[in-house]
This record gives sequence, C-alpha cells and structure tokens, in this order.
Amino acid sequence: MYDYQLLSLPGGVRTFVQVLSEKYNPENFPYGQGVGVVVLPRPPGSPVKDRLFLPSALVLNDSGISKAGNRQDIAASCAHVVELDLSHNQLNDWGEIGTIVSSIPHLDFLNLSMNPLSGVQLEPNMAEVFSRVRRLVLINTQVSWDTVHTLTQHTPELEELFLCLNGYNSVSESQTPCPSLRLLQITDNQLQDWAEVRKFGLLYPNLSTLVLANNSVDSVGDTKETLEHLFPNLRSINLNNSGLSKWIDIERLNFFPKLVEVKAKGIPLLQSYSTEERRSLLLAQLPSVMVLNGGAVSNGEREDAERFFIRYYQDCPEQERPERYRILVSKYGHLAPLAEVDLRPRLTMVVVRWGDRVETVSLRLEQTVGDLKKHLKGLLQLPNGMRLFYIDREMCSIFGPEELKCGTRALHSYGIRDGDEILVVPRDKSRCSSSGL
Repeated sequence: MYDYQLLSLPGGVRTFVQVLSEKYNPENFPYGQGVGVVVLPRPPGSPVKDRLFLPSALVLNDSGISKAGNRQDIAASCAHVVELDLSHNQLNDWGEIGTIVSSIPHLDFLNLSMNPLSGVQLEPNMAEVFSRVRRLVLINTQVSWDTVHTLTQHTPELEELFLCLNGYNSVSESQTPCPSLRLLQITDNQLQDWAEVRKFGLLYPNLSTLVLANNSVDSVGDTKETLEHLFPNLRSINLNNSGLSKWIDIERLNFFPKLVEVKAKGIPLLQSYSTEERRSLLLAQLPSVMVLNGGAVSNGEREDAERFFIRYYQDCPEQERPERYRILVSKYGHLAPLAEVDLRPRLTMVVVRWGDRVETVSLRLEQTVGDLKKHLKGLLQLPNGMRLFYIDREMCSIFGPEELKCGTRALHSYGIRDGDEILVVPRDKSRCSSSGL
C-alpha cells in the first residue's frame, strides 16, 4: 500500500495525487486496463502505487480535491494526459490548479466546473501555465471577468470557453481580445441588455458559435453595419428562453453576415402562435438560415414556409405587414387562399335489403367486408350465417350482383357509391336471384 501520510495532508484534505492513485489503482481494473490506457511504472522515489492504469482522459470529479500534491509525481504520471475533469471538487486556489496544469504538458481540455473560485484572483504570471489549453470549462465557479480575461490573454490557442451559471449580469471589457476563441457558451446567467452581449464581438472577434440560452436578453439592438463589424464570423446563435418579444429582433439576425443556424425556442414573441406557425414564420424571416431550432431546413420546407408567410399576412393592413412580405410577394406573387379540405372519413349511404326489410345505412368505405358484416349484424340484428351481395344501381342490369366474399378486402375497392344496394342472403340458400332486387 502507498503511504497516505505522503499523499494527503492533515485535516482530511485530499490531493490530486492521492485521488489519482486511488481511482486508477490496478486493483480497480480486474479485467485489464482497457483500450487507450497507459500502464505506468512507479516513478523513482514516488509514494504512489507501483503501477497505475491511466487513460489519456482523466475524470477525477467530485473527489474532494483541494490541493495538488507533489509536482514531480503528477508530471511522471500524466505526461500523456490530454483531458482532465476536476469538476465538483474543492479547489479554491489558482496556485494549486496551476501546479496540476503545469505538470501535464499536453493538456488540451480542462473542466473546473463547480469549484469555489469566487473572489479568487489569478495573477498574470500564474496564468501562463494554461497556454496549451484549447477547451476550458468554468461552469458555476463564480469566477470574475478579470480572471476570465487573464486566462484568455494567456491561452493563445483557446477555442471553446464555457461560462454558464456564473451570475453575470454584465460583461466587463478587456484591452486584449482573444482572437482564437470560436465557441462561447454563457447560458443561465442574468444578461439582459444587448449592450452587454455586443461586447463579446469586441472580446472574441472570430467567434463562430454564441450560446446565450436562458438569459433574459430582450433585443438585438444594433444596426446592420455594427453587427457585420462586431460578429463577422458568427455562424450559430442560441437564444432559447431569451426575452425577445418583437419581430424586428428576428429580422436583425439577418445582419450577421455568416449566420446559418438559429435556436429561438421559448421566447415571448412566439408564445401565442401554434407550433406550425412558429417554425414557418421564423423560417420565412431568416432566408440564410440552414438549421432552425436543431432541425435542418430543406428547400421544400423553406418554400412552404415562405408561401405560408404570404398567406398569413396578406389580409393584414398594409402598415402591419413586415418588409419581408413585400420581398416574398415579388418572388411568388399574390397567392390564393388554400382550399379547406375535410379530412374526416366520408360516409356513403347505401340501401340494405334482407328479405322484405329495407334499411338505409351509412358506410365508411375504408372498412373491410368483414367489418361490414359485423356492423350489419349488430345494427340490424342479422343472423351469423349470411352472404352479402353488392348491387351497383347503374350497372346491375349488365353485371348483376357481386358477392362480397373476401373479409379483408376494403369496401372502397368495389367502387360503392351513394344509392347502391347491399343484399343480405342467408347462407343456406344455394343461389341468388335478381328477381327480388
């Protein structure tokens, strides 16, 4: 067994090295180390286990880690590691985090979510150890904007940044932008004014994906020229559950020159519309969008949506029609209203004859012959043993009655029409004469 006195600190404090040794102990891998796992011998003089089964992606979340432990032990064990998940721990010192990160030379992904970093300052000289990180997750850490800017200034290859659930109601500016960042996810904060959102364009000039879901952003309040300048490369924006309440804000999304994907579910603007109306009206307003609310847009769907848009607004007063209406009318012309089609099953009225009894009965022609027999038996109290003959009132003199033999055949296949007749004959009769018809 390894020496816990060397691995851990007094007072129940747990170190990165201790948890690493516990979780990736060979005793936890009774069936072998698995695919992509490196078997490392014990570093000389190290208190860790003789061997560790270490994958290139380490998951040490929710383990009570608050300290790094010995730097040499981390470096000897983690030279091949590229992803590290330290979420839900007790790390509240950037020095300890820096010790871990600086000892993993190929670290690409770092997750520090749910660690208590509120009010903890990161010195610039300490931030240099994060320079190789390309994906950084700081969800629900309450990390300050000053710390975020210090990190982005020292991570020249940073591409993805996650800042959800940090309680931000504003965005502080920085004199040093981060041109490498492509994705910013800042959901579930308290951003409301577009004046704060627009700062992301200055901070991250090459941003491609902006996820703003579950903020109360209430407008897209910039001109075409400004949005083209601030967000020249934005291709995807997520505004789910935001506060947008005016169509003019949807129209302004067209000002982003490269935007092809939009998510806008749960916004006040669309609450009064049906599901079909929401998607069609949104799609018709966004001619360049190829993916809407997670669904790819086909050419056929776009045309249907644009035609729906014209019909939706064509009876409105001129002053209430959006500018997009005029553009689409110039493309398709004025459209006639769609004919209302009754899709309810059509009933056909036929005359049913059984001996001297005559009844007018309504039939659904999608029923089968078997269904008809059950229907007539219950409706007219007919016996079990019966044969049915169909009489075409117009062609009877030429073809005579046609027996309905096949129980699974649909009635519409016989060409039954209103006024035709169904003749019921007891099964013990050997033949049917048309004299009684």
